[in-house]
Amino acid sequence: MPDTPRLAAGRIARVEVHPLRATLPTAQRTSQGDWTTVEIVVVEVETDQGLVGFGECLGRRGAAAYARFIEGVLTPRIVGEDALDRRRLWNAMRGVLTGRVGGMLVEAVAGVDIALWDIAGKAAGMPVAKLLGGVGRGTVLAYASSINWFDDAAVEAEVAAALAAGFRQIKVKTGRSVPASIDRIRLVRRLAGDAVGLSVDANWAYDLDDAVRVGRALEECGYDWFEEPLRPEDRGGYRLLRDKLDVRLAAGESDFTALDALPMLQDRSIGLIQPDVARAGGITETWRIAELAQSFNVAYAPHVGWSGAVCVAASLQLAAAAENCLAFECMVYRNPLREALLMEPVGDPATMVDGALPVPAGPGLGITLDRAALAAHRITE
Repeated sequence: MPDTPRLAAGRIARVEVHPLRATLPTAQRTSQGDWTTVEIVVVEVETDQGLVGFGECLGRRGAAAYARFIEGVLTPRIVGEDALDRRRLWNAMRGVLTGRVGGMLVEAVAGVDIALWDIAGKAAGMPVAKLLGGVGRGTVLAYASSINWFDDAAVEAEVAAALAAGFRQIKVKTGRSVPASIDRIRLVRRLAGDAVGLSVDANWAYDLDDAVRVGRALEECGYDWFEEPLRPEDRGGYRLLRDKLDVRLAAGESDFTALDALPMLQDRSIGLIQPDVARAGGITETWRIAELAQSFNVAYAPHVGWSGAVCVAASLQLAAAAENCLAFECMVYRNPLREALLMEPVGDPATMVDGALPVPAGPGLGITLDRAALAAHRITE
């Protein structure tokens, strides 16, 4: 029999970094304050065989600094290397820091890593979800994210819009005031009705005692999960809170690696892990987190938040491949970095069918970047 040809993508020839910024048409409000602009970094990697992959890293503030770091520190480590050696290259980039891994380094690595997975999928002629093993999932259930921490009239309008769009699950922001948070929890349940799944994202607004009070209201109103009630560093607090409440706890968007996620998976402090592919080292490390959660029988739901279109596409691929995927975070506010960067919509509520989003079926991430939009949003100062 003839030898099976070895899959090849070529060696990395070029890395181009695009720091981007956009003003949000409507400010977003969480317990941590208002956000009027968003920033990301899109990473473009090209091989000597002409394959081009795109990635994205979280750089909500200081995207230009992330771009300089990728250009000056990470790029020299990977140019000339086989683009398919993703794990080896991940470790090579991680190796620039001799101390505890995390922070800006892993977020920067995420952008490069996602681009390498995009290249690998294009070389193989299949979507990333298939490269990860695949479970035959072409769509993923989505929840509307998020109902802002605005006044009641604005909340009523946002809930109505989410229901009109066809969402069967909705996530609500709460704030530091416990009485106001409880009122909001009850209001949204009345507005949504009993058939709609609801969850709360507190963005670590509370201490343990206040989180218990808010959690009791979530139990009373039949909410599905309580997201980031405490600071992400407060592992002990999550363990105590888990023993006091019946509602599922969710966290993980602040984790950088599987080792960060391991303690709360091991002791079942949380019932839902939510790593962000643009923060947690890209597809390589985020997949490790999702698989680790599966081994502990903990559900997985990708965090998307205020990221751009490349993060959305990568998150959809992960959601499609993960056995333990519970739901996909579909952002419902306007964000030019999510809506304008691609030639076709990805993760857009308008594409939902029966509450589920289609997963891009093309090779790699299954997306085509709009060069004009990249240039229009580029940070130049």
